[in-house]
Amino acid sequence: MFIDSHCHIDFPDLAAREDEVLANMARQQVTHALCVSVNIEQWPRVTAMAERHGNVFASLGVHPDYENVTEPDVAQLVEWSAHRRVVAIGETGLDYYRLTGDLEWQRKRFRNHIRAARECGKPLIVHTRSSAADTLAIMREERAHEAGGVMHCFTETLEVAQAAIDMGFMISFSGIVTFKSAQALREVVKAIPAESMLIETDSPYLAPVPYRGKTNEPAHVPHVAAELARVRGMTLEQVARVTTDNFFRLFHDAARLAGRPGVMA
Repeated sequence: MFIDSHCHIDFPDLAAREDEVLANMARQQVTHALCVSVNIEQWPRVTAMAERHGNVFASLGVHPDYENVTEPDVAQLVEWSAHRRVVAIGETGLDYYRLTGDLEWQRKRFRNHIRAARECGKPLIVHTRSSAADTLAIMREERAHEAGGVMHCFTETLEVAQAAIDMGFMISFSGIVTFKSAQALREVVKAIPAESMLIETDSPYLAPVPYRGKTNEPAHVPHVAAELARVRGMTLEQVARVTTDNFFRLFHDAARLAGRPGVMA
């Protein structure tokens, strides 16, 4: 049993094949997926997907790459997060790779999301690219440890991973970990505690080997799990079990919706 902890199956490339994508998940024993919000304008697509499929969960948030979109304040994020299928706040964070100039608006947005997560009691999904120092600093300043969460599509150093883990965050690995060039990332995989690991696709992007360069989808997440198993000297079944348990332990509302009463928040 595998869980895709971060995907965008509401995006057009996958939404156009919705039934096929869900059927492919089932064939590959991917039992659940978290469909992640990137802006408020498209958030109704995310919740609608989760409403249609009992094994799909939703998040609420605005990605740091999105300018000139609805900018919710803390109160709005808290209010909207009460939707019954929303299990997390995000994705949120900082990205200094794609955008330049004065990015104080990104930092303010990130702070609002952390404050909302603390208030509503839902974990954070954090995106960081070329911004690890500021990301960690804001997480500390805003007491992100009170919400907990996940560093999604992780590509940073072991030191960054450990700092996040120390704040109660999990580390999620995508198809990037299967790339030939990702040896440094595989060293992170080897070093962190198993109870801090999650797997994801970030689909429709970053398809793992052997699908690299093609449209990604949740059915491909077992390939990420297989690479983690290889690197750590675990069986595929062990990685599937631990990452599934980690997912439901972190996303406690998902555990409730999935009927896993033994999982502790």
